[in-house]
Amino acid sequence: MRALSTMVPENLRSLRHYPRGHLAGDVLAGLLVAALAVPQSLGYAAVAGVPLVVGLWTLPPALLAYAVFGSSKVLFVGPVSTVSVLSGSIVRVLSGGDPAAAVGLTSGLAVVAGLVLVVAGLLRLGWVAQFLSEPIVTGFVAGLVVLIVVGEVPALAGLPAPVGALGDRLVALLRGIGGFDGPTLATGAVALLVLFAGQRLAPRVPWSLVVLVGGVLLSRGAGLAGHGVGTVGAVPSGLPVPRLPDVDPHLLSGLVTGGVAIAAVAVAEGLAAVRLFSADDVDARTDDRELVAHGAANLASGTFGGMGVGGSLSKTAANASAGAWTQLSGITAAVATLVFLVTATGLLADLPRTVLSAVVIHAVWGLVHPSAFARYRRLRRNDFVAAVVALVGVLVLGPLNGLLVAVAQSILGLVYRSVQVRVDEMGRVEDEKAAWGSLRSDPTRRTYRGVVVVRPDGPLFWANASTVLAQVERMALDRRDRDRGATLVLDLEATNQMDATTCDRLGHLVRSLRRKDVDVHLVRVLSDVRGVLERSGLVGQLGPHHLWHSIAAGVRAAQRAHRSTDPS
Repeated sequence: MRALSTMVPENLRSLRHYPRGHLAGDVLAGLLVAALAVPQSLGYAAVAGVPLVVGLWTLPPALLAYAVFGSSKVLFVGPVSTVSVLSGSIVRVLSGGDPAAAVGLTSGLAVVAGLVLVVAGLLRLGWVAQFLSEPIVTGFVAGLVVLIVVGEVPALAGLPAPVGALGDRLVALLRGIGGFDGPTLATGAVALLVLFAGQRLAPRVPWSLVVLVGGVLLSRGAGLAGHGVGTVGAVPSGLPVPRLPDVDPHLLSGLVTGGVAIAAVAVAEGLAAVRLFSADDVDARTDDRELVAHGAANLASGTFGGMGVGGSLSKTAANASAGAWTQLSGITAAVATLVFLVTATGLLADLPRTVLSAVVIHAVWGLVHPSAFARYRRLRRNDFVAAVVALVGVLVLGPLNGLLVAVAQSILGLVYRSVQVRVDEMGRVEDEKAAWGSLRSDPTRRTYRGVVVVRPDGPLFWANASTVLAQVERMALDRRDRDRGATLVLDLEATNQMDATTCDRLGHLVRSLRRKDVDVHLVRVLSDVRGVLERSGLVGQLGPHHLWHSIAAGVRAAQRAHRSTDPS
């Protein structure tokens, strides 16, 4: 409990001394963002394959939980597109199409994701979140947007919803495109036009709420349901109550796997928003605190029958631009949603389903950034490939397997780069005291007869030790043959950790070179590494005066040894 109490942020404790001058800004921002979040939450519930009211049940507990544990003063936590489509894809597989089971599974995924995030935060595992690089997240999100848009087009145009893989659904849509319903498509197209044009002309206006209200009024006034335009139907009113998700025990393994995936996706966008909008408050503990805060939000949402949540970049931006100062804006949005749940859900019955699809498409459209792909291609080919692989993985394999492919690619890329360590021969930089640099960048740097100074440009560890030390041995033997004897000075400054395998490889290198009349000196050995070398017995194997704090000291010792053995 003590560890959990340290996660409670200063911005919540400071509410006891809340400046009254900020009250109007926080309340107004909360109301404006609630006007954005309520319609989008309805749409994201539809994307997740659960009743629309589940989206509304999600907002209050998630917002209040984040207000207690969150580190950011303006981050808005709630249903987001990435989590919703991932949750929906997982639930469709686990539920087998059973709507009743889908609700319990959706809440169960949120609870599992919350537990995973809270435990990870308490164990200080925030650094794990960095394994999803920006190019991979860009590609993953772009793939999700494509899936969301393809999934919403049938409802937007009044077409039957196709099933199956993305390719099969696209073929079915193209074949049936002539069978669209005119009034439905016209209503959806007008809603899209208002959303996109309105956002460009007056970005601070909650256009999703405008379209939502306008859709209800138009539906009632023009009798759209009588013209074949589908509506969302009755949405239950009343406050959510806490309950354990009803899940078949046989599905627990799939629920855990899916919950871990939801946790990874949920926190990715939230951490990006925290860094973007709370840069002055970010410190070494921020990632751990945010894991706990996002976990608490997911736990609260799932416990009250809601769905998985994450930090929203778009609504956080709206919150900040509307004048929010503290998480009181999130609390205000939660209260506004509760009021809507009690008093106004009956107004949604006549809402055209096509309008809801338009709201979802508009909400996710801005998450695709083609310029980012072009930038990655210009800067570094591997980043471009990573983004494309993540995009294709989601489109071909689905969101969950696509995410696993993206994570695997990230880890493999990290391992590949870590084993690509280059070994440089070093020379002394003239006119600079104790300065040494690579001969590769400047061949005129001074070297010393009978002494070869080499430095791996990355850390040694078990995966690259054999390859790197084999390069070192070849360079030492080449110098021995050229100078009729040589001493190796190995710079280990780039290695900040040492493992047993690398110790064994170093010991083998020392023994092998000494059998071939090449002595070995180690220089710039960090204290943690030296401790491991001492415990392994390698320092004793090297003997006295073979470890030095600087290259210059090691070279002087190597020169003395070479002169004493040089027959010339």
